[in-house]
Amino acid sequence: MRTFGVRKKVRDPKRYLWVLGLIAPMSALLPSQLVLRTGLPVFWWIGPIIIFVIIPVLDWVVGEDGNNPRDEDYELLSNDRYYRWCTYMFLPVQLIGLLIACAMWAGDDLRLIDKLGLAATLGFVSGIGINAAHELGHRVEHLERWLAKIALTQSGYGHFFVEHNRGHHVRVATPDDPASARLGESLWEFLPRSVIGGFRSAIELERTRLRRKELGWWSIQNHILQAWSMTLVLFGGLIVVFGWRILPYLLLQAVLGAGLLETVNYVEHYGLLRRRKRNGKWARCSPRDSWNSDRLVTNIFLFHLQRHSDHHANPGRRYQTLRSSQESPQLPAGYATMILFAMVPPVWRYVMDRRLMAHLGGDVTKANIQPRKRARILAAHGLDDELRTAA
Repeated sequence: MRTFGVRKKVRDPKRYLWVLGLIAPMSALLPSQLVLRTGLPVFWWIGPIIIFVIIPVLDWVVGEDGNNPRDEDYELLSNDRYYRWCTYMFLPVQLIGLLIACAMWAGDDLRLIDKLGLAATLGFVSGIGINAAHELGHRVEHLERWLAKIALTQSGYGHFFVEHNRGHHVRVATPDDPASARLGESLWEFLPRSVIGGFRSAIELERTRLRRKELGWWSIQNHILQAWSMTLVLFGGLIVVFGWRILPYLLLQAVLGAGLLETVNYVEHYGLLRRRKRNGKWARCSPRDSWNSDRLVTNIFLFHLQRHSDHHANPGRRYQTLRSSQESPQLPAGYATMILFAMVPPVWRYVMDRRLMAHLGGDVTKANIQPRKRARILAAHGLDDELRTAA
């Protein structure tokens, strides 16, 4: 793995590539022009086309990143505000795209199938917007934390601001974390568990925080209510301007955005389990407890979200300083490809279960196993004694 710095004669080789991360929100600006110039209505679906076709192909062609920042350059990279503006600019582009889409949904020029395609494109923008919120929400700066809530507004997933930072990062890769997928658990089993469990956890975490400050649930300091209020104001304002006809499409794109986020959650921690210490407590999260992928194209597209192992081991690191490590379990492809695999459970199991077992040294007892399938999975690995104990 090569290292790079930002000293006089050494530059971040990806420095000017990060602006390409704005392609995601800009995809909401493209459909009308592409359809107009080509006459092909398929471009109303440009969002899914980019994520499920173009990105996987580019990941395969371009390959892995292979560059890590040097430790001695951490402070210089972290304090370079250029990288922050790459995430800040996501928000206005995202909201402009939403305004244009609402105007099209409200009109009569598009067929229903075209409006659905536009909603799918906006949904994928919304989901990737949650990733921008993810990066901003980890920061301690007041402005960036508010920007994180704004980025969550389009998806209506404001409770993520609380649950991800104070729930998921504490319980990741344990049976207690609703956002950590289990060995033997399909994506379609995982989604309702993660959505419902994350919602309940966020409510409880925020209620506890407010109680410690001797504040009630309806306090103006409630982070969840702040984020949800922003969504109500945004959606309400759009409905006032464009009419009720846009509501189904607003809701559809929000559901798709949240679904994309939760599918990525499924990929990031499938089957991984932190070790327990002798006192019964979970050990600190290490790079071995998150799946990693160092595909260059998706790394740029998602602000290094794929360097997830370093992110969980060092959550305070800004995206440009995250590193890839051979200690981390490696996905066979970028997130876009892995999402496609996850949608087809037999394909996912074929690709990932043996890779998980290789990472665990063949010891299935070290995996985070789906409880109702535990006996069957242990039996499949010849652990009859443990099978009887589990039964």
